Amino acid sequence: MITDRMKAFVCISATLALGMCLFVPRARSADDKGAKLFHDKCAVCHGDDGRGTDVGKDLGVVDLHSAAVQSQSDAQLIDAVTNGKGKMPPNKSRLTAEQIKMVVAHVREFGKKK
Repeated sequence: MITDRMKAFVCISATLALGMCLFVPRARSADDKGAKLFHDKCAVCHGDDGRGTDVGKDLGVVDLHSAAVQSQSDAQLIDAVTNGKGKMPPNKSRLTAEQIKMVVAHVREFGKKK
């Protein structure tokens, strides 16, 4: 015999499981989008690993894992990507504001990998 308590437990468990399934793909999807944007728009100079390609190093790109980059605020990084910095051209005509935030979030991931 199924009690009301068992029904409630099943209902709560199913709701939690569904919620987790919906949340995890979105979080992973946003990170995947940022990684793809970075690969498509930034990696030619910065490299997929954020340490700089030969071309990028010739232009003076900094290692995106470095404290010099990671200590900057999100607003500073967004400004650099949006308006350019040093020899890096502005990206405001190539990326939307939301895409730039995704790229910056991906750059933050480099700070977690030493």
